[in-house]
Amino acid sequence: MWKKRLFFLLLAGVVLWPLARDEALPADAQADLPAEMKYIALTFDDGPRRGTTERLLDGLRERGASATFFLVGEEIAGSEDLVRRMAAEGHQVGNHTWSHVRLAGTAPETAEEEVRRTQAALEELLGEGTYWLRPPYGLIDEDMETDVPMVKWSVDPRDWESRNAAQVTQAVLRDARPNAIILLHDIYPSSVEAALKIVDALEAEGYWFVTVEELLRLNGVTPEAGVMYRSGRG
Repeated sequence: MWKKRLFFLLLAGVVLWPLARDEALPADAQADLPAEMKYIALTFDDGPRRGTTERLLDGLRERGASATFFLVGEEIAGSEDLVRRMAAEGHQVGNHTWSHVRLAGTAPETAEEEVRRTQAALEELLGEGTYWLRPPYGLIDEDMETDVPMVKWSVDPRDWESRNAAQVTQAVLRDARPNAIILLHDIYPSSVEAALKIVDALEAEGYWFVTVEELLRLNGVTPEAGVMYRSGRG
């Protein structure tokens, strides 16, 4: 399956090369993609967690699929190797605050500290970078400024509620569309089981699993700081 991932990276390089040369490309511009290509993004919140995240990474590697992980800062200690592995294996790593606090309605200084602490932890592990933010519950005050893009979702099977792999799988497959961003949580064994079934089913339908950043850029969207993205179309 790594050959499949390599093929995607080569294809993405061909598609994205013109974008890299033209930083002024409008955010709503569309890339000239082959009509038969279907891209989708799996995202995972609340990790990392020893056991479940490790199993998920193993499964994604076997399938040549990429994902995006939004990490809770206080969960990183003791799982630093998993975070490094995410980055090394081509997954996107993002920020889900330090303690999973609801940013909307929280004092500005507290909200900023929650984001800053996780940003610092990720930079210490992975180096300086742009670690996109997923606000817990997808909520943030309109006047809160961020210097990175933010990510919501377009498919939510509420896996945290049912904890049932079959139900979660069915819900995602029912709602999956090209350019969708799927929300799951890698802290539940049922969600990991569902995620791998979802990858198997959708890859059989011709889908390619990419990171959120890749999904946007493959659609000609230039990510902007402070903007909340819900799908590959913006």
